[in-house]
Amino acid sequence: MSKVNRHNRDWTILKTAGRGCLVGVVVGAGVSLFRWLIEWLLGTTRQIYAHLSLTSVGFWLWVAVMIGLAVIIGRWMKQEPMAKGSGIPQVEGQLAGDFDYAWWPVLWRKFVGGILAIGSGLYLGREGPSIQLGATAAQGLAEAGHLHGADRRIMIASGAAAGLSAAFNAPIAGTLFILEEVYHNFSPAVWLSSLTGAVTADYISKVVFGLQPVLYIKLTRSLPQSQYFLLLLLGIGLGLLGVLYQWVILRVGYWYSLLQFLPRYLDGIVPFLLVIPIGLTLPLTLGGGNEMIITFAQHVPGLVPLMGYFLLRFVFSMISYGSGLPGGIFLPILTLGALLGAIAGRIFIGLGWLSPNMAANMMVYAMAGYFAGISKAPFTAILLITEMVGTLQHLLPLAMVAIVAYLTVDVCGGQPIYDALLKQMQFPTVKSLHGPLDRFEFPLFEGAAMTEHMIRDLNWPKDAILAAVRRGDRYLIPHGDTVIKGGDTLVVVTGVRQRQRVTEDLIRLTKQFN
Repeated sequence: MSKVNRHNRDWTILKTAGRGCLVGVVVGAGVSLFRWLIEWLLGTTRQIYAHLSLTSVGFWLWVAVMIGLAVIIGRWMKQEPMAKGSGIPQVEGQLAGDFDYAWWPVLWRKFVGGILAIGSGLYLGREGPSIQLGATAAQGLAEAGHLHGADRRIMIASGAAAGLSAAFNAPIAGTLFILEEVYHNFSPAVWLSSLTGAVTADYISKVVFGLQPVLYIKLTRSLPQSQYFLLLLLGIGLGLLGVLYQWVILRVGYWYSLLQFLPRYLDGIVPFLLVIPIGLTLPLTLGGGNEMIITFAQHVPGLVPLMGYFLLRFVFSMISYGSGLPGGIFLPILTLGALLGAIAGRIFIGLGWLSPNMAANMMVYAMAGYFAGISKAPFTAILLITEMVGTLQHLLPLAMVAIVAYLTVDVCGGQPIYDALLKQMQFPTVKSLHGPLDRFEFPLFEGAAMTEHMIRDLNWPKDAILAAVRRGDRYLIPHGDTVIKGGDTLVVVTGVRQRQRVTEDLIRLTKQFN
């Protein structure tokens, strides 16, 4: 190899992968600790409820502890609102350029507050906070490395993927979720950094928790093809109930605002008090629901108890999340999906349409379908459940349910839930080209309206410059007569605060050419 070639070698890809590995190590260790502490505290909480008596002094002491936790966490959320809730909308908004935040005040509040809220038994998931913890820790690493613009965003995306991977031991689904639902960018730098971060974090997590999948369910039989029509019915039902879930969760915050006797930052007192009778009577249901899923898959309850469990988890998960406490809806959605699958299985068995030992199969398929419909991220749902359950044997029926549920929600006008929650946060984009410039990539898919047109014919967004067109491995310097083609990636330069508006303008151009 010549001296010139050695000196001109492009190390960008290797550097990107190296940063992803660094993020994966840090996030994998941090999220594993977060996950372990939640499991330890949740186990301790169950033991407390097992020895708690309504007539004892300990009961009233426990009530005081729960109120105290609600007040402490509420004050933290008031001081740093970006630490509230799931955290996924915050990461999505940050990557889109809607807003930004200081990483350390959010990181420690999300970490400690999430452990206390989820570990106390509220129906909240660890995965949303894990994603924000990963993204926020990566933001801190980017700040330490003096990275800005696209490099900083790629680090944040890598941290988010690593967080989900460590929470669920699902590196492929973690990467795809960030690309499909959060970042909406499939450029090589983004997917490579996210994948290396997710794989590294998954390795760290498995060192701590072992190799067994998070939701290991041993399915001994496959669904006969003669019964695949049941998957269509299941998918449609999950889609319709997914629309109901979206409708309720987007309004529960408003319903909390009607509680005139509590300041908004103390809304957490409501779920912290309501969880006490649940813990005394149904301790298995406490937390995100992964233990409940595994237990019910081994011994599926009857139809009436299942419907009761679903109603309880649906209502109290809304109460838990709507309070603004730090905790996600990811795992609670999967738990609700598993319950719906068990309910459908019991109904189909009662009608004689399904073999009696196939109810657990329906639980697995329904987890993917319910999440695919609500999140409108079917690829993530399919891969996530495949990785979490630990088998590829049931990929086809699982994918069929996910697609049907997704289409049902889409026909009913449902939105991707995290996009909808982000819009509710109401952080307006500043519509002026001030501050530092930013560079981002916008992929064009086959069939986009602006393809096969010259650049000079496009109604190009204001305050944005088309710096290059990436076509395969080549970068083209654009001219007015350059023809845009499907599969191209547009390299756009704009102001940091303008990125989200410019992206929305480009999306409109892909749908309707002016």
